[in-house]
Amino acid sequence: MADKPIVDPSTGTPFADEFLSVEPNNIALSVDKASNVVASSADSFSEELKTEAMHRLSYIKWVDEHLDGGWTGKNLKPLLDEAAEVLPPPVPNWRTLVRWRKRFIQNGNKLISLIPKHQDKGNTKSRLSPSDEVFFEQAVNSFLVGEQPSIASAYQAYRDAVELENFDVVDNPIKVITYNGFYNRIKKLPAYEVMFRRKGSYRANVEFKAIGSHKRPTRILERVEIDHTPLDLILLDDEHSIPLGRPTLTMLIDAYSHCIVGFYLGFKQPGYEPVRNALLNAISPKDYVRSTYPDIEHDWPCYGKPETLVVDNGVEFWSASLEQACLELGINIQYNPVRKPWLKPQIERFFGTINKKLLDAIPGKTFSNILKRADYNSQKDAVMHFSAFLEILHRWIIDVYHYEADARHRYIPIRLWEAGYQLTPPARIIDADLTMLEVILSITLTCTHRRGGIQRYHLRYDSDELAAYRMHYPESLNGKRQVRVKLNPRDISYIYVAIDENGRYIRVPCVDAEGYTEGLSLQEHLINVKLQKLITDTQVDVVSLSKARDSIRQRINDEFSTVPKSLRKRTINGAHKIARYMDVGSHSDSLPIVEIGSSTRTVAPSEPHNPKEPELDDDWNDFTAGLEPY
Repeated sequence: MADKPIVDPSTGTPFADEFLSVEPNNIALSVDKASNVVASSADSFSEELKTEAMHRLSYIKWVDEHLDGGWTGKNLKPLLDEAAEVLPPPVPNWRTLVRWRKRFIQNGNKLISLIPKHQDKGNTKSRLSPSDEVFFEQAVNSFLVGEQPSIASAYQAYRDAVELENFDVVDNPIKVITYNGFYNRIKKLPAYEVMFRRKGSYRANVEFKAIGSHKRPTRILERVEIDHTPLDLILLDDEHSIPLGRPTLTMLIDAYSHCIVGFYLGFKQPGYEPVRNALLNAISPKDYVRSTYPDIEHDWPCYGKPETLVVDNGVEFWSASLEQACLELGINIQYNPVRKPWLKPQIERFFGTINKKLLDAIPGKTFSNILKRADYNSQKDAVMHFSAFLEILHRWIIDVYHYEADARHRYIPIRLWEAGYQLTPPARIIDADLTMLEVILSITLTCTHRRGGIQRYHLRYDSDELAAYRMHYPESLNGKRQVRVKLNPRDISYIYVAIDENGRYIRVPCVDAEGYTEGLSLQEHLINVKLQKLITDTQVDVVSLSKARDSIRQRINDEFSTVPKSLRKRTINGAHKIARYMDVGSHSDSLPIVEIGSSTRTVAPSEPHNPKEPELDDDWNDFTAGLEPY
């Protein structure tokens, strides 16, 4: 047997095998503690390679059992002839068998040592000389850039560089790689490096970096995620049926139950106001659903104050107003790192769900990828009015999404909410809390209170109570003081002024004899101020603002009256701006759009058209350009 070495009679020492003169190596640890990398086993290879390894092992064992002497050619050749009759082909050469056995013993008799190493075969070195390799490296660097050129263009640059180098060379010109060879070498580059250099670190990390797990919340409203997304849909104005553009959806989702706790749908740019409106909808009871949408089958019981609000690094979420509101409400704000959407998995997944399951079949759908659009005209085919879509969105959330199992049938959102509510119900919201909530979530401003009250945005606010409060200012302040003010962006006819001495707010009306600010939003006012500057160089006052507002409404009427004639020639940009001005959104008092001219707000009657006044034929972009979202 091979385990009993043959002794030399003349010396009394055992014969040494011709090819095996080393002892088995000490076996390395299977686990690298520093990197948690486990050594591979035979099971990590394909069935074909494992079959070949078993074939080799069968010959090693058979010869080992029948060999009488050393592993020499003289002893092995006749044994291999016998083995060929009982073992499957092919029969290895005796030298090959010795190499197999040597490797097998050196690796501690492990089957993995007999796996064929095809990856080590062939010419793995470049056939180009080091000096010629420089041209290929230059071509690779030109390929790995943010402009993302094609392989063909990189190869053409490589050929041109080589041809120019060979132009004056007589002996030993540089050999040009074929296109197939160039292509294959490019394709062998590490995928992460290619994406990193061509598409940036963000895309490369999203594609290749490991994705960890999140600590699952233990109760409802413990963690609520919020974000915006423009919907792939063009909606129509309720009154005039012109395209308003793509609305933006601001959504809050409970991470524990996956239920939607609130949203805001509108045409405003991402800013504090959409966040404010969505938070109001999320915290307040949804009693309006039953009266506004009687055809919806189920209730919407999901509401309450979040413990932690998870946001990204958008400018609107770094608003001082949001920070102040959450501080007063006792809500923690968790800011996720920049461009890490996977840290808000619930809301990001929901946005994909709503685009695929709800918007897919609605006429007027837009396409992020222009190749998918083909001949479909989103603007021309839009037939969904804003209020109709808002009802559909409510019904889909309440009757479909909340009661539908997820793709892997692990949970139903509303059932998780009900179970979580039984365990730890959120604090009840009463009417007094809702009134205070409206104040807390208003825009926070720091203003100077002096004689005449508080002036902001070319408007003045004052009252007897505020004036009496000023009487108690210390003499050292010279009758003026910095105060904290809360302004409702949807109605600037009043403000709330914080009285720090007694920890309360007082409501202060706008000094407005013309009724200009009654029910006026901040967005409308800012546009009116800008337009007023175009009409006259005089000092801004409420009378001229009323005239400017009336001019804007006349312009809107003119715009709508000309739409049927010019709809094919115009873009939806102007109507989109008008939707922002009219404050079209999912808050109740903006639906449907009021008839132009029939607003309940007090507006001074318009004067007959004076041909000497400036013509308002500027684009709506001129009126809204430069206005920052708030």
